[in-house]
Amino acid sequence: MNEARRLAGQNAVSGTVVCADFQEAGRGRQGRPWFIDQAGNLMFTIFLRYGEAVSIPKALTLRTGLAVSLALEDFAPELRGAVYVKWPNDVMIGLRPTQAASKVAGILLETDGNSVFTGIGVNITQEEFPEVFRSKAAGLVQFLPDLPENARFILLEKILARLHEEINPSPESGNSSENGYCWRDILLSRLYKKGETVVFAEGAADSSRLITGILSGLGSEGELLIIPEGEKNERSFTVGELRVY
Repeated sequence: MNEARRLAGQNAVSGTVVCADFQEAGRGRQGRPWFIDQAGNLMFTIFLRYGEAVSIPKALTLRTGLAVSLALEDFAPELRGAVYVKWPNDVMIGLRPTQAASKVAGILLETDGNSVFTGIGVNITQEEFPEVFRSKAAGLVQFLPDLPENARFILLEKILARLHEEINPSPESGNSSENGYCWRDILLSRLYKKGETVVFAEGAADSSRLITGILSGLGSEGELLIIPEGEKNERSFTVGELRVY
């Protein structure tokens, strides 16, 4: 992320991708640290520059998660139907309906004026995690034991292709309004915990404002919709996180 910002400051072309074999100062949402094994996993940042800030695609973090989830299924068709997007920025895999899904990818989006820096991390060969993450995270290798040696580079290409289609829709790709495509509709079909009772922490990380209710869907710009217990109508939330672990 830092290197992408440095390159952007030197007028790097929009669409520049910066990859890392290893990171010692990774950061996650709300400044949380991100731990990853050395070698074998996929870590990269995409730099995009827009003419003006209002041109930045809506719900870009969620749409990036959608692109990553679709790319994972392109990479491994046997995962179809088992890859989910957890609002607002995680990608999960759960092979069994009765088993909790595990996080395999995380997304961190930062903006600077009309520039966007989208950091994506995917656990590929990592099987061991710090104790606090052991019940939450997994590597692709735990679902796909026979990964090819160059798995992360194959997946990188597929993620970039899917993301390009998602944020640059065209009639040729089928991802355009002319063809009736709507990212929200596709995302709803793989929204983690949709239709289930969830606990949502409203606001900043470690918020004590907890709301229990049914996760009913997404608003037009990606806001999370929940029907709180004891209420009949949906309420929308733009900041917070699901307490699902």
